[in-house]
Amino acid sequence: QLQLVESGGGLVQPGGSLRLSCAASGFRLDLYAIGWFRQAPGKEREVLSCINSIDGSTSYADSVQGRFTISSDNTKNTVYLQMNSLKPEDTGVYYCAAVTPWLSGAVCYKQYDYWGQGTQVTVSS
Repeated sequence: QLQLVESGGGLVQPGGSLRLSCAASGFRLDLYAIGWFRQAPGKEREVLSCINSIDGSTSYADSVQGRFTISSDNTKNTVYLQMNSLKPEDTGVYYCAAVTPWLSGAVCYKQYDYWGQGTQVTVSS
């Protein structure tokens, strides 16, 4: 069974850091394009960062550029999202998703085939 599992969320103070993990089972993440998404309370889900398995390109939303870093560890079949300088507006449920890529370059796709269950991140003092 193909499955994505996020972990690493929690409560952190403003300015703090967290590292989220997206672990895959049943398929190889290095053959897929991976996206990290956030859904804040009362808001639509937004894409934060993507990594493309075709060429390793990464992309970031303006809201997280310079603070978040996406990376992958193929030996662990896991993609990470390192989040630094966290702000209260970063609060939300974070999801990872996977899709078979067909474009090279730093792109995020409009549709993803596999989704994790999400992990809660709360930034508050």
